[in-house]
Amino acid sequence: MGTRKADKDTKPIDFEAAMRDLEAIVERLERGDQPLEESLAAFERGVQLTRACQAALKDAEQKVEILLKKAGEPAIEPFDAESTDED
Repeated sequence: MGTRKADKDTKPIDFEAAMRDLEAIVERLERGDQPLEESLAAFERGVQLTRACQAALKDAEQKVEILLKKAGEPAIEPFDAESTDED
């Protein structure tokens, strides 16, 4: 099987660039005009980008929590999308 270099890369990703790349991949896959092999390669890259973005978001969330604890702010509460829809 292939190597997992992308998973072991410690260089931080450019989150916004990764999201743009991911959006472009989704658009190409949704069109459905690529050959199977290209679609599979694009899908694999999309999975890698998704994992990298999720890790970056988790790191950012942890940094925010640490900063809030140091500032003595209240703990972060889970987001409830339903409560924001009541406007």
